[in-house]
Amino acid sequence: MNVAIIPARGGSQRIPRKNIKLFLGKPIIAYTISAAQASGCFDRIIVSTDDPEITAIATYYGAEVPFVRPAEISDDYASTMDVMTHALDYLSGKDVAPTFVCCVYATAPFLRSDDIRRGFDMIHATDVEFVFSATSFAFPIQRAIALTQDNRVSMFDDTHAMTRSQDLPEAYHDAGQFYWGKPQAFMAKKAIFAAHSKALVLPRKRVQDIDTLEDWEFAEALYSVIHA
Repeated sequence: MNVAIIPARGGSQRIPRKNIKLFLGKPIIAYTISAAQASGCFDRIIVSTDDPEITAIATYYGAEVPFVRPAEISDDYASTMDVMTHALDYLSGKDVAPTFVCCVYATAPFLRSDDIRRGFDMIHATDVEFVFSATSFAFPIQRAIALTQDNRVSMFDDTHAMTRSQDLPEAYHDAGQFYWGKPQAFMAKKAIFAAHSKALVLPRKRVQDIDTLEDWEFAEALYSVIHA
């Protein structure tokens, strides 16, 4: 049995009601639920939330909400691992023992069902604890600069001040979409970004972090172009 768990609390600091805010006319969580359904990977798709409105929307689009997430793991300080272990504890109490679990973020409209399947194939066929989506940085991180309040400049690492960009190794970052894992790895709260994990690399044009309203507007514009 494979289970998808979608963390979706009601509160959000920077974008109010972020997990159910309309993204091009549809609650953003609906895109995640739809991609999980279309992947064909999951026996159950569960949304972990503390919010009645999110519950109603999630169930309308076909996900389960079999429990109410406790307040102590629904604030700004709760981690994804806290949410995952709570959900897995719930399933264990119902005598449900998933073979693989996938944490899928609610605000991932660029998530594709075939990427979920490719991630599952990777974790199923290899000896790793986690598989997650990632993409490359557009600019060499070794050449990053910091600015003071009056815009004076310093390099984070001046070791590569004179190194040509093409001579620097490419760096990658989490795409913020999905995290396949073995249940015992989630329960042990093992680090995801470690040697026991593999990354499914996605093109940068299909990855957009959404933390601010400016991010949101850009994501809607990008999505519209991709799906034109």
